[in-house]
Amino acid sequence: MDLRLKQAPVIWLTGFMGSGKSTAGKLLAKKLGWRFVDLDAEIERAAGKPIPEIFEEQGEEAFRDLEHQQLLSQIGCSRQGGACVVALGGGAYAAERNRDAMADCGVALWLDPPFPILWARVSGNEKRPLAKDPDAFEKLYETRRDSYALAPYRIASGTSEAAIDEILELNLF
Repeated sequence: MDLRLKQAPVIWLTGFMGSGKSTAGKLLAKKLGWRFVDLDAEIERAAGKPIPEIFEEQGEEAFRDLEHQQLLSQIGCSRQGGACVVALGGGAYAAERNRDAMADCGVALWLDPPFPILWARVSGNEKRPLAKDPDAFEKLYETRRDSYALAPYRIASGTSEAAIDEILELNLF
C-alpha cells in the first residue's frame, strides 16, 4: 500500500485532454467504493458557467485560479476522511502550485494513452477550448508531458478498462 493513500485517500488522475481521466475515474471510484469528482465539473458548478465561457470571458489565468481553488477544496474534503478519485483537468497537474498542494494528499496517476487516441477523442469537441487546432493541440501535449511525467505512476493503457486493470495491478490500496 502507498502510505500517501493511508494519510489521505485520494487518487488524482492526471493526463492530457482525452486521456480518459473522467471515464476511468468513474470506473475506478465504483470499483473502490469511493466518491468520484470531476474537477472541471466542480469548476463549472462553482462558476455557474461552462469552461469555454470562462476562457472566453475571463481568460485562462482566471480559469486556472478557479481550478486551484477547487483542487484545494477537494484536498480539504479528503483530509476529513472522504476517500475519492479526482479527475483533474488537462492543465491542472502542469501547475506547480497544484502539484505542491497534492504532494502530501494521495497519489497522482498519469493516464498516458498514445497521442492518436487523444486527438481522436477530442477533435471537434466544442467543449474543449484548447483542442481546436491539431498543431496547437500537439504542441500543448508535448509541453505538458514533462509535467505529467512528475506523477509517481504512469498508466499507458489505451482504454479506460485496461487503465483500471493496470492501476489495480499497482497494489496501491
